[in-house]
Amino acid sequence: MTSQPITEDELQAYVDDALTPEWQAALEEHLTRHPADAERTAAYRAQKQALKALFQPVLDEPLPDRLQTLSVQPLRAPTGGGWTGGLWQRLAAGLLVAALGGAGGWLAHGQYLQGDRMARMVPLSHQAAVAHVVYSPDVRRPVEIAADQEEALVKWLSKRLGTPVRPPKLGALGYELVGGRLLPGNSGPVAQFMYHDASGQRMTLYVTTESIEKRDTGFRFAREGPVNVFYWVDGKFGYALSAGIDKGELAKVATAVYDQLDQK
Repeated sequence: MTSQPITEDELQAYVDDALTPEWQAALEEHLTRHPADAERTAAYRAQKQALKALFQPVLDEPLPDRLQTLSVQPLRAPTGGGWTGGLWQRLAAGLLVAALGGAGGWLAHGQYLQGDRMARMVPLSHQAAVAHVVYSPDVRRPVEIAADQEEALVKWLSKRLGTPVRPPKLGALGYELVGGRLLPGNSGPVAQFMYHDASGQRMTLYVTTESIEKRDTGFRFAREGPVNVFYWVDGKFGYALSAGIDKGELAKVATAVYDQLDQK
Protein backbone atom coordinates (compact mmCIF):
# COMPACT_ATOMS: atom_id res chain seq x y z
CA MET A 1 0.00 0.00 0.00
CA THR A 2 1.35 3.43 -0.89
CA SER A 3 2.30 5.70 2.01
CA GLN A 4 0.51 8.62 0.37
CA PRO A 5 -2.91 9.62 1.79
CA ILE A 6 -5.98 8.14 0.12
CA THR A 7 -7.65 10.76 -2.06
CA GLU A 8 -11.35 11.47 -2.48
CA ASP A 9 -11.12 10.36 -6.12
CA GLU A 10 -9.75 6.98 -5.02
CA LEU A 11 -12.58 6.47 -2.53
CA GLN A 12 -15.14 7.37 -5.19
CA ALA A 13 -13.46 4.98 -7.65
CA TYR A 14 -13.64 2.24 -5.03
CA VAL A 15 -17.38 2.83 -4.54
CA ASP A 16 -17.82 2.68 -8.33
CA ASP A 17 -15.81 -0.58 -8.56
CA ALA A 18 -13.37 1.16 -10.88
CA LEU A 19 -10.12 0.10 -9.20
CA THR A 20 -7.83 -2.72 -10.22
CA PRO A 21 -8.12 -5.84 -8.02
CA GLU A 22 -4.73 -5.11 -6.46
CA TRP A 23 -5.55 -1.50 -5.65
CA GLN A 24 -9.03 -2.43 -4.41
CA ALA A 25 -7.53 -4.94 -1.96
CA ALA A 26 -5.02 -2.35 -0.76
CA LEU A 27 -7.73 0.26 -0.25
CA GLU A 28 -9.92 -2.22 1.66
CA GLU A 29 -6.97 -2.88 3.96
CA HIS A 30 -6.65 0.88 4.43
CA LEU A 31 -10.34 1.13 5.38
CA THR A 32 -9.90 -1.44 8.15
CA ARG A 33 -7.39 0.91 9.78
CA HIS A 34 -9.18 4.20 9.13
CA PRO A 35 -12.78 4.18 10.50
CA ALA A 36 -13.55 7.70 9.26
CA ASP A 37 -12.77 6.76 5.65
CA ALA A 38 -14.71 3.52 6.10
CA GLU A 39 -17.74 5.47 7.35
CA ARG A 40 -17.56 7.87 4.40
CA THR A 41 -17.28 4.98 1.96
CA ALA A 42 -20.30 3.24 3.48
CA ALA A 43 -22.27 6.48 3.16
CA TYR A 44 -21.24 6.84 -0.48
CA ARG A 45 -22.37 3.28 -1.22
CA ALA A 46 -25.71 3.89 0.49
CA GLN A 47 -26.15 7.06 -1.53
CA LYS A 48 -25.32 5.24 -4.76
CA GLN A 49 -27.85 2.49 -4.05
CA ALA A 50 -30.55 4.98 -3.07
CA LEU A 51 -30.06 7.02 -6.24
CA LYS A 52 -30.18 3.85 -8.30
CA ALA A 53 -33.45 2.86 -6.67
CA LEU A 54 -34.89 6.31 -7.36
CA PHE A 55 -33.96 6.48 -11.02
CA GLN A 56 -33.95 2.84 -12.16
CA PRO A 57 -37.60 3.00 -13.29
CA VAL A 58 -36.72 5.89 -15.62
CA LEU A 59 -33.69 4.08 -17.01
CA ASP A 60 -35.85 1.02 -17.72
CA GLU A 61 -38.37 3.01 -19.77
CA PRO A 62 -38.10 2.58 -23.53
CA LEU A 63 -37.06 5.53 -25.64
CA PRO A 64 -39.90 7.16 -27.59
CA ASP A 65 -40.16 6.23 -31.26
CA ARG A 66 -38.79 9.51 -32.49
CA LEU A 67 -35.55 8.98 -30.57
CA GLN A 68 -35.25 5.29 -31.43
CA THR A 69 -35.14 6.26 -35.10
CA LEU A 70 -32.47 8.88 -34.50
CA SER A 71 -29.46 8.20 -36.66
CA VAL A 72 -26.17 10.00 -36.90
CA GLN A 73 -24.78 10.08 -40.41
CA PRO A 74 -21.01 9.87 -40.81
CA LEU A 75 -19.43 13.23 -41.50
CA ARG A 76 -16.85 13.73 -44.22
CA ALA A 77 -14.31 16.46 -44.05
CA PRO A 78 -14.46 18.92 -46.95
CA THR A 79 -11.69 18.50 -49.49
CA GLY A 80 -11.16 22.18 -50.13
CA GLY A 81 -11.61 25.63 -48.69
CA GLY A 82 -8.55 25.65 -46.48
CA TRP A 83 -10.14 23.86 -43.49
CA THR A 84 -7.59 22.30 -41.17
CA GLY A 85 -8.11 18.79 -39.83
CA GLY A 86 -8.30 19.99 -36.23
CA LEU A 87 -10.98 22.59 -36.95
CA TRP A 88 -13.10 20.09 -38.86
CA GLN A 89 -12.78 17.50 -36.11
CA ARG A 90 -13.99 20.00 -33.53
CA LEU A 91 -16.98 20.93 -35.68
CA ALA A 92 -17.85 17.27 -36.26
CA ALA A 93 -17.63 16.56 -32.54
CA GLY A 94 -19.93 19.49 -31.79
CA LEU A 95 -22.53 18.29 -34.29
CA LEU A 96 -22.39 14.79 -32.85
CA VAL A 97 -22.98 16.08 -29.33
CA ALA A 98 -25.94 18.13 -30.60
CA ALA A 99 -27.44 15.10 -32.33
CA LEU A 100 -27.06 12.88 -29.31
CA GLY A 101 -28.44 15.56 -27.02
CA GLY A 102 -31.96 14.50 -27.91
CA ALA A 103 -31.37 11.04 -26.50
CA GLY A 104 -29.67 12.45 -23.43
CA GLY A 105 -32.57 14.80 -22.87
CA TRP A 106 -34.95 11.85 -22.72
CA LEU A 107 -33.15 10.55 -19.64
CA ALA A 108 -34.06 13.81 -17.92
CA HIS A 109 -37.64 13.76 -19.14
CA GLY A 110 -38.89 13.81 -15.54
CA GLN A 111 -38.37 17.58 -15.64
CA TYR A 112 -39.76 18.41 -19.08
CA LEU A 113 -42.32 16.81 -21.34
CA GLN A 114 -41.16 15.97 -24.85
CA GLY A 115 -42.42 17.35 -28.16
CA ASP A 116 -44.66 20.39 -28.31
CA ARG A 117 -46.30 19.88 -24.93
CA MET A 118 -45.71 22.47 -22.22
CA ALA A 119 -42.86 22.02 -19.77
CA ARG A 120 -43.92 20.77 -16.36
CA MET A 121 -42.20 20.82 -13.01
CA VAL A 122 -40.71 17.78 -11.35
CA PRO A 123 -43.15 16.55 -8.67
CA LEU A 124 -42.41 18.01 -5.26
CA SER A 125 -42.08 14.58 -3.68
CA HIS A 126 -39.45 13.48 -6.20
CA GLN A 127 -37.43 16.69 -5.87
CA ALA A 128 -37.36 16.29 -2.11
CA ALA A 129 -36.47 12.59 -2.24
CA VAL A 130 -33.55 13.19 -4.59
CA ALA A 131 -32.24 15.99 -2.38
CA HIS A 132 -32.61 13.75 0.66
CA VAL A 133 -30.73 10.87 -0.96
CA VAL A 134 -27.94 13.12 -2.18
CA TYR A 135 -27.21 14.95 1.08
CA SER A 136 -28.40 12.86 4.03
CA PRO A 137 -25.62 10.22 3.75
CA ASP A 138 -22.90 12.87 3.63
CA VAL A 139 -20.54 12.41 6.55
CA ARG A 140 -18.36 15.48 6.26
CA ARG A 141 -20.76 18.20 5.11
CA PRO A 142 -24.42 17.21 5.13
CA VAL A 143 -25.43 20.89 5.50
CA GLU A 144 -23.99 24.26 4.50
CA ILE A 145 -24.76 26.01 7.78
CA ALA A 146 -24.98 23.99 11.01
CA ALA A 147 -27.63 24.22 13.72
CA ASP A 148 -25.29 26.12 16.06
CA GLN A 149 -25.66 29.03 13.62
CA GLU A 150 -29.42 28.70 13.21
CA GLU A 151 -30.15 32.43 13.15
CA ALA A 152 -27.59 32.98 10.38
CA LEU A 153 -29.09 30.03 8.51
CA VAL A 154 -32.61 31.45 8.82
CA LYS A 155 -31.57 34.92 7.65
CA TRP A 156 -29.61 33.54 4.69
CA LEU A 157 -32.32 31.18 3.45
CA SER A 158 -35.07 33.76 4.01
CA LYS A 159 -33.15 36.30 1.96
CA ARG A 160 -32.47 33.87 -0.87
CA LEU A 161 -36.08 32.61 -1.02
CA GLY A 162 -37.43 36.14 -0.69
CA THR A 163 -39.70 35.26 2.23
CA PRO A 164 -39.25 34.25 5.89
CA VAL A 165 -38.52 30.54 6.45
CA ARG A 166 -37.66 28.84 9.72
CA PRO A 167 -37.06 25.18 10.65
CA PRO A 168 -39.68 23.58 12.93
CA LYS A 169 -38.68 22.37 16.40
CA LEU A 170 -38.81 18.56 16.50
CA GLY A 171 -36.92 17.82 19.71
CA ALA A 172 -40.08 16.51 21.42
CA LEU A 173 -40.26 13.83 18.72
CA GLY A 174 -36.60 12.90 19.07
CA TYR A 175 -35.23 14.82 16.09
CA GLU A 176 -32.72 17.63 16.43
CA LEU A 177 -31.76 20.12 13.75
CA VAL A 178 -28.46 19.37 11.97
CA GLY A 179 -28.60 22.51 9.82
CA GLY A 180 -29.65 23.46 6.34
CA ARG A 181 -28.62 24.37 2.83
CA LEU A 182 -29.78 26.16 -0.30
CA LEU A 183 -30.65 24.05 -3.35
CA PRO A 184 -31.70 24.73 -6.95
CA GLY A 185 -35.35 24.02 -7.73
CA ASN A 186 -37.28 23.97 -11.00
CA SER A 187 -36.96 27.71 -11.51
CA GLY A 188 -35.38 29.17 -8.40
CA PRO A 189 -33.84 28.51 -4.98
CA VAL A 190 -35.31 26.11 -2.42
CA ALA A 191 -34.31 25.34 1.17
CA GLN A 192 -33.51 22.04 2.83
CA PHE A 193 -33.45 21.59 6.62
CA MET A 194 -31.89 18.41 7.97
CA TYR A 195 -32.62 16.63 11.27
CA HIS A 196 -31.34 13.49 12.98
CA ASP A 197 -32.33 11.33 15.93
CA ALA A 198 -30.18 9.68 18.59
CA SER A 199 -29.45 6.72 16.31
CA GLY A 200 -28.19 8.97 13.52
CA GLN A 201 -31.28 8.52 11.32
CA ARG A 202 -31.63 11.61 9.18
CA MET A 203 -34.76 13.38 7.99
CA THR A 204 -35.02 16.37 5.66
CA LEU A 205 -37.62 19.09 5.19
CA TYR A 206 -37.68 20.55 1.67
CA VAL A 207 -39.21 24.03 1.39
CA THR A 208 -40.04 25.71 -1.92
CA THR A 209 -41.85 28.88 -2.93
CA GLU A 210 -42.09 27.88 -6.59
CA SER A 211 -45.46 27.53 -8.28
CA ILE A 212 -47.07 24.29 -7.11
CA GLU A 213 -49.39 22.29 -9.33
CA LYS A 214 -52.95 22.18 -8.02
CA ARG A 215 -52.92 18.40 -7.95
CA ASP A 216 -50.17 18.52 -5.32
CA THR A 217 -52.22 20.50 -2.81
CA GLY A 218 -53.27 18.86 0.45
CA PHE A 219 -51.42 16.40 2.69
CA ARG A 220 -50.06 13.56 0.54
CA PHE A 221 -47.75 10.56 0.75
CA ALA A 222 -45.35 9.16 -1.83
CA ARG A 223 -42.72 6.46 -1.83
CA GLU A 224 -39.74 7.43 -3.96
CA GLY A 225 -37.43 4.42 -4.17
CA PRO A 226 -36.13 3.82 -0.61
CA VAL A 227 -37.47 7.16 0.66
CA ASN A 228 -40.88 7.88 2.18
CA VAL A 229 -42.18 11.41 1.62
CA PHE A 230 -45.09 13.36 3.07
CA TYR A 231 -45.71 16.59 1.17
CA TRP A 232 -48.25 19.39 1.13
CA VAL A 233 -48.91 22.96 0.03
CA ASP A 234 -49.67 25.81 2.41
CA GLY A 235 -50.27 29.15 0.69
CA LYS A 236 -47.23 30.02 -1.43
CA PHE A 237 -45.08 27.32 0.20
CA GLY A 238 -44.59 23.71 -0.79
CA TYR A 239 -43.21 21.36 1.88
CA ALA A 240 -41.90 17.80 1.69
CA LEU A 241 -40.65 15.73 4.65
CA SER A 242 -38.41 12.84 3.60
CA ALA A 243 -36.79 9.93 5.44
CA GLY A 244 -36.04 6.25 5.11
CA ILE A 245 -38.25 5.38 8.08
CA ASP A 246 -41.63 3.73 8.55
CA LYS A 247 -44.58 5.56 7.02
CA GLY A 248 -46.43 5.72 10.34
CA GLU A 249 -43.51 7.30 12.19
CA LEU A 250 -42.92 9.77 9.38
CA ALA A 251 -46.62 10.68 9.42
CA LYS A 252 -46.40 11.66 13.10
CA VAL A 253 -43.47 13.95 12.44
CA ALA A 254 -45.09 15.38 9.30
CA THR A 255 -48.24 16.19 11.27
CA ALA A 256 -46.18 18.00 13.91
CA VAL A 257 -44.32 19.94 11.21
CA TYR A 258 -47.60 20.84 9.51
CA ASP A 259 -49.13 22.05 12.78
CA GLN A 260 -46.11 24.22 13.63
CA LEU A 261 -45.89 25.77 10.19
CA ASP A 262 -49.63 26.39 10.13
CA GLN A 263 -49.29 28.55 13.25
CA LYS A 264 -46.72 30.93 11.81
